[in-house]
Amino acid sequence: MDITVKNITDKLENFAPIEYSEPYDNVGLIIGSYEQIIKKLLITLDITEKVIEEAINKKCNLIISFHPILFKPINKLTGLSSQEKIIILSLKNNISIYVIHTNLDVIWNGINSYISNILDLYNTKVVFPKKGIIKKLTTYVPISYAERVRNSLFSAGAGEFNNYSCCSYNFDGIGTFLGNEDATPAIGKKQHLHMEKETCINVIFPYHKINYIKNALFKSHPYEEVAYEIYNLENYNSRLGIGISGMLKKEMNEYDFLRFLKTKMSLSYIRHSLFIGKKLKKIAIISGSGSFGIEHAIKEKYQVFVSSDLKYHDFFKSQNKIFIIDINHYESEKFNKLIIQSFLQKNFSSIDIEESSICTNPIQYFY
Repeated sequence: MDITVKNITDKLENFAPIEYSEPYDNVGLIIGSYEQIIKKLLITLDITEKVIEEAINKKCNLIISFHPILFKPINKLTGLSSQEKIIILSLKNNISIYVIHTNLDVIWNGINSYISNILDLYNTKVVFPKKGIIKKLTTYVPISYAERVRNSLFSAGAGEFNNYSCCSYNFDGIGTFLGNEDATPAIGKKQHLHMEKETCINVIFPYHKINYIKNALFKSHPYEEVAYEIYNLENYNSRLGIGISGMLKKEMNEYDFLRFLKTKMSLSYIRHSLFIGKKLKKIAIISGSGSFGIEHAIKEKYQVFVSSDLKYHDFFKSQNKIFIIDINHYESEKFNKLIIQSFLQKNFSSIDIEESSICTNPIQYFY
């Protein structure tokens, strides 16, 4: 059976929904067609001309990149810039490009969780839980149909929260309706006031699944006109958001922790604040650019803050309260290729999936 770009992207967007990406981001299918049949797939952290050439040489016609090639619209394709050359080269060689970026950052099984596993942290939790992503559905169903509707909603993804599934709140009451002469009621007679014993079903769901939830409701509900309400909730999902925190298996001093971090993450270069002379146990991690999290980490009494792209003045914020570490942007996100590759190999064992052999890190170091 042929596997198309859409087959791939549907799986990826269920794993890391596009709706979870930041407003400034540009994720999803950037170049190509959803109907294109995939021959071979290449995974990279960045799109460069060399990566496109690698895809051509390896006969890969889909590239999945962590970083976007376009953040802002372009007005011309002349091939004068590297960005334009990449687009032209991919179009000429019928190579589709898909981006999965900040939506991958926020999921529980994303890069921050990956790093926490490498460091063998326990009692892990999200540093900045994402708000405004949970909705609540309330609907009213004849008691004899309640189980069918509930199960249909569960199958569509409703009622899931952290380690629990099939969550709902139900109570019984009396519903009334009066159908006019054009109505075709499933229960009762038109132009006659009807009273029906009904179950009120309440479930929560992530907002990116709203269409699946509504379709499941309409297909399983017996009424011609389905009564339902959908609310936006302020609750946050504790397993979805930016960064991760946890506890080290054993306390370490700053020097030992730097050696531990360097070894575990295969780092060659680390920047850090002044030693604070304390044993380290509680750690917060934000992959990529995470300077915005320093004050929060201090407030929450973390002893170590690990991120990248920190400026000179960011290290002054330590104030002998927290040990601040910058492991560099590329190094903090390099495992994203493995995360994407592992996920796709589990779901598409019949196609070749390769990790790019090109190090796209634009920063070089002199030791």
